[in-house]
Amino acid sequence: MLCRACRLAPPPFVRAVSYGVYEGRMREAVHALKYDRLHPAAKGLGGMLAQAIAQLADEAPVAMLVIPVPLHRSKYAQRGFNQSRSLAVEALTFLRRSNPQWRLILAPGTLMRLRATATQAGLTPRQRRLNVRGAFSVSDPSQVTAQNILLVDDILTTGATARAAAQTLLQAGAASVWVATLARARRVVGFGRSSADATLEESESERNAAIINAVTHAAQSSSSTVGEQPSF
Repeated sequence: MLCRACRLAPPPFVRAVSYGVYEGRMREAVHALKYDRLHPAAKGLGGMLAQAIAQLADEAPVAMLVIPVPLHRSKYAQRGFNQSRSLAVEALTFLRRSNPQWRLILAPGTLMRLRATATQAGLTPRQRRLNVRGAFSVSDPSQVTAQNILLVDDILTTGATARAAAQTLLQAGAASVWVATLARARRVVGFGRSSADATLEESESERNAAIINAVTHAAQSSSSTVGEQPSF
């Protein structure tokens, strides 16, 4: 079932998949990585993203450029890292073992964010679309011409960012764009074909356990690393 917005204006990407819903433990895990800078959490969360991406293995092209949704340079300077790129790097590590026949090439510098958009949190769907309109550009169109793209981000809410980025890539000559995120808003339903199965079929309690383990292990690893530092 497609949401009303998607029926009226089909998204430019083929399909969007996610690991889980952006609430509860998942929300806490994303915040731990994104805002608390718990970098070791990216490994466990990247493994979850890999499971979401693996849903595309039977229908997506065998070779794809993996492009994380970029931050504007001012936001990158403030945060110090791009969480979408961190998740993509870890996800590809898992996928190279689980799906070695799939040629997924990370291309993080291909898509650029031209202006520092306001945070999407709290905006209406229309405000989100306007906020990211014209926000992206392709650094070198020859790099994406006739290429199939896997666009990676941490969260899919209304899909406004994914739509804007995908449209920019297609206008630059990309053959197709697919989207994978770690989490999605519960109200987002039906992005692209075969999207009724957009999240993996497992119980919410099992998801929560996996998320808790990923973040707890990351926190313990981070604390252990700090404790091992020599004192001066």
